[in-house]
Amino acid sequence: MGQQLAERLRFLRAFIAHPRQVGAVLPTSRFAVRDMLDMADVAGADLVVELGAGTGVSTGEILARLRPDARLVALEIDPRLAEVMEQRFPDPRLQVVCDSAENVLEHLGDERADVLVCALPFTSLEPSLRRRLLDLLPLSLAPAGTAVVIQYSPLISGELRRRFPSVRRRISPRNVPPAFLFACSLEEDAVPADVEGPAAG
Repeated sequence: MGQQLAERLRFLRAFIAHPRQVGAVLPTSRFAVRDMLDMADVAGADLVVELGAGTGVSTGEILARLRPDARLVALEIDPRLAEVMEQRFPDPRLQVVCDSAENVLEHLGDERADVLVCALPFTSLEPSLRRRLLDLLPLSLAPAGTAVVIQYSPLISGELRRRFPSVRRRISPRNVPPAFLFACSLEEDAVPADVEGPAAG
C-alpha cells in the first residue's frame, strides 16, 4: 500500500509539472492494464515496446507475461519517472529510454514491435503532435503485430481506424474513469471494427 501511494504521488507531481504531457491525475489501474494486455499476445512476443511508461504500472504486468528471452523497450519522456522505472524494475529484459515517443524509431533501428503498448494522452496533446505520434504507431509495429492503446475517451477511435485496417475496442469499467482500450492491427481479421463491450472478468 505504501508503494502504491508513493507511485500515485510521483504520478501526481509529474501531472502538476506537465499536465498535457501526462494527461491524467492518477496512474492507470492494474485492472485496466490487464484488460488491455489481454488484447495482445505479449507471451508470444520477441519485442514489446511501451510508449508513455509513466511509473511502470503497465511495465510490471508486461514483464510478468514476457518470455525470458524477450525484450521490452519502454519510453518515458519525464526523467524522474524514467529513473523510478529503472530502480523499480532491475530486469535485464527491460530497456528504459528517457526520450519522447516521437523518437521511437531511432531506438528500434531495424526492429519492429510484436506488441506496442501505448498510454500516451492523445486527447490532451497539441493536434500536430498528436497526428505525428499516431502516424508512428503503424510504423513501429511488425506486420503481424498488435498495438494496444489505452485512453480515457473514445474520441481517438476514428484516428486509429484511419491508420489501421483492424481496430477492436473494449471498455475497462473498473478503472476510474472507465478506460477505453483499442487493439490495432495492420492485418485485416474477422473481428468487426466496431466490436465494443466491457472487458471480461
